[in-house]
This record gives sequence, C-alpha cells and structure tokens, in this order.
Amino acid sequence: MKARIKIPNGMLDVVRRDLHRSHEFAHERVGFIAAGVAQAGPDLLLLLARDYEPVADEDYVPDRTVGVKIGSDAMRKAAQFAYRACSALLHVHTHGGRGRPDFSGVDLKSGREFVPAFFHSVPRMPHGMLVLSNDSATGMLWLGPEDTGSYVTEFVGVGAPFSRFGARP
Repeated sequence: MKARIKIPNGMLDVVRRDLHRSHEFAHERVGFIAAGVAQAGPDLLLLLARDYEPVADEDYVPDRTVGVKIGSDAMRKAAQFAYRACSALLHVHTHGGRGRPDFSGVDLKSGREFVPAFFHSVPRMPHGMLVLSNDSATGMLWLGPEDTGSYVTEFVGVGAPFSRFGARP
C-alpha cells in the first residue's frame, strides 16, 4: 500500500516553526498532526493533514539518553486530540537541515513501541510518525496495531506554491 500525505503549506510552516523552538532541557520538540484518511485508489492511501497540536512544555521528561522524551500526559492528550476528530495521528519532530531526513535508530525503536498504542483510541485509522527537515520529510505509517509499518511514499505541500517532497521509491 502506498501512502501520500497532503499538508497545507501554512500548517507545515507552523509545524516547522514550533519544532524549532528551544526547550529548557529537551534537545528537540515534538508535536502531533491529526489527518483525515481516504482511499485514493486500489493501492493508494491519502492522508489530509487537518490540525497540529504541539506537546506542552510541562509534558517533556528529562532524559539524558535521548534528544527528547515525552511523558504519558503528552500521549494521553495526543490520543484525545485524534479521538475527538476521529483522525489518523502522526507523531512529528524535526532533525533540521536540508534534504530528505532519516529516522534515527531511537526514532524507529520508540515508534514501533508507541504508534501501535494509538490504535486503542482510534482503531480504524492508520497512525504513524514523521521526521521533518527544513525542506523535506520522511514518514512511516501503520495500518493496524500488528503492522510493522511502511514508509510514506510522498508528501504534498498544498497551496501556492504547490510542492512534492520526501518521495520514496
């Protein structure tokens, strides 16, 4: 199954600005995107970004072994955020720089642990995680709690200028 994520350029700008803010002790910021989902063809899933919710300052947890750690309150708030609008939930952070970013080993390990839990709140939607650079993105999407995840095929910035980025073969 291929997956395309469409996100309004204005929202993408807000997300990137938010994720670049400094924090008292966390080295990275985290947020969540809620997205609607449509079957766009026999082998294409389309996610339409609807809203963005940053993780509150008080929901970060000090941990010197990782760049950022968020607590259970952040995850609970994210689950409520997705549940209210019956949306796909996408955990998002940035690595900065330019070009298509890659998930770190920590990103992949923790994503495999926390993304399946999103299905407890909104079981009939896909869920995933994104990592942004300053001009591209990489994403993984899970179609169910037992799924191992697959890469998002393409990102589309909606608005003027229209853009495609982060494509994967």
